[in-house]
Amino acid sequence: MAILFRYVFLPVFFLCTGKVLLAQNDVPSPPLLQESMRENPDLAFKQIRRTLQGALADSDHYQAAVCYGQLGDLYYFQAAYLQALDNFYRAESLLRKQEKLPELAAIWIKIGETKLHNRQYPSSLEAFEQGLALYKSVDAVEGIADALAHIGQVHEKNGNLEEAKRYQQLALGQLGEKSDWALSAKIHENIGSIYEDIFQLDSARLYFSKALEIAQKTQDKTLHIRITNNMGDIHRKTGEYNDALAYTRNAASLAKKTNEHYQLASAYRDLSKIFSLTGQYDSAYHYSEAGRNIHTEIFSEDNAKQLTILQTLFELEQKEDAITQYERERRIHFTMLLFGIAIVLLLLFLGLSIISRQRSKIANERKLNEQNQKLHETQKIAMETDLYNKQLKAENLRNELELKSKELTSHTLHLIQKNQLLEELKEKLGEIVNNDKRDQRKELKQLLNLLQLNHNQDKNWEDFRVVFERVHEHFFEGLMAHCSKLSSADLRLAALLKMNLRSADIATMLGISQDSLRIARYRLRKKLDLPEGESLSTFIQKL
Repeated sequence: MAILFRYVFLPVFFLCTGKVLLAQNDVPSPPLLQESMRENPDLAFKQIRRTLQGALADSDHYQAAVCYGQLGDLYYFQAAYLQALDNFYRAESLLRKQEKLPELAAIWIKIGETKLHNRQYPSSLEAFEQGLALYKSVDAVEGIADALAHIGQVHEKNGNLEEAKRYQQLALGQLGEKSDWALSAKIHENIGSIYEDIFQLDSARLYFSKALEIAQKTQDKTLHIRITNNMGDIHRKTGEYNDALAYTRNAASLAKKTNEHYQLASAYRDLSKIFSLTGQYDSAYHYSEAGRNIHTEIFSEDNAKQLTILQTLFELEQKEDAITQYERERRIHFTMLLFGIAIVLLLLFLGLSIISRQRSKIANERKLNEQNQKLHETQKIAMETDLYNKQLKAENLRNELELKSKELTSHTLHLIQKNQLLEELKEKLGEIVNNDKRDQRKELKQLLNLLQLNHNQDKNWEDFRVVFERVHEHFFEGLMAHCSKLSSADLRLAALLKMNLRSADIATMLGISQDSLRIARYRLRKKLDLPEGESLSTFIQKL
């Protein structure tokens, strides 16, 4: 059964699947048929590689994916399953990027078939389920049926016959009356095989009969022969040996005509079983040996052919790779040459550009220097003019200050002379008062009081303050900032100290004695809260 499955069932089912996928998904027809891949694999390999190289050069990713799929088919037919999977996965990657969902589903079915052929049942089941999900996403009826049938086959190989039968029934339920006949026949055959495995032979015969009826409508002779042989097998198991012989001999005859050695060997083996059951041991031995010889020849021929073909494909692939490498290197050299020329031209352009920009820069710098020089001269003239104006203003201020100082000094001297005169009058009047002439004493005393009153009036101080503030602006404000409780007498004393007058002159102007002046200075110092050792005159001069 393993040999039959490997060399008969899967290749035929693979062909049916390819037809279903192309019809269902409207995939463009490949440049080579699968029969051509089997008969002339080396020629097919050359044509596919040539098409693949053109597709890659034109960045036609879809055509490249088709070519990778055909290379996978080619390796699959030669039992080079690792190489087949490698190409199938390359096709899958390109189709996934282009979001070609029907074609992507077909590739996953092929990946599952290859893994199923290698008895990698869990991974093949995952691949078939991936294909089923993609077919469902585009509502591809026949594709869904095909994927379900494959999933059922995996469960059958795992011995889960009930689950296998359920999936085959689901697959059959997806197909309509106008569905692909080969796929429909295959699904009926699968269900018949499951019933045969669980010894429900009547149900098996029913599905095999339906499968044979459908297969006769197709051009697939291998499918027709295989189902006919299965019918003979069912009749043999039910004891209907004459019918079994009829079906099995018909299968053998068809196999001879179509040169199907695998089916012929299978038919001979079944004939041997029938003759053995009917007691015709010579015939049984004859057909058993005939079937065994055919299998031996097929195995030897296939091994030799497979080895030769794989060697040829390997050599062709090496040659193609060498040619591709040479072309790639030639393109690289040509690209490097163009790149070198481009670099030289770029360097020339950059050199000319740098020279041009340098010349432009020099010209711009020359113009900028001229403009800067003119600007500098203009600024120099403006600065000289401004300096001259400032000098004039300073001169005017100095003259004005000098004038005000002279005015202040004059006013101060006038006040001093006036106070001195008043002091002399006071002294003389004091002498008169102290005289013994009683009749004049009262009047002179009144006159002395009047002079004393006039001496203390603030009119002269206000005139002095106006002139003083013109010379020493903000002096009184700064002084009041140190102590806001200063009296008019304190301000007068501070102003006279600011003018740096002698103590005698200050006492005369204030109309007080030297002792009173010292007391006034001490009180002012206390109000200003000067630390011990700091001079009051120095503090006043700093304001």
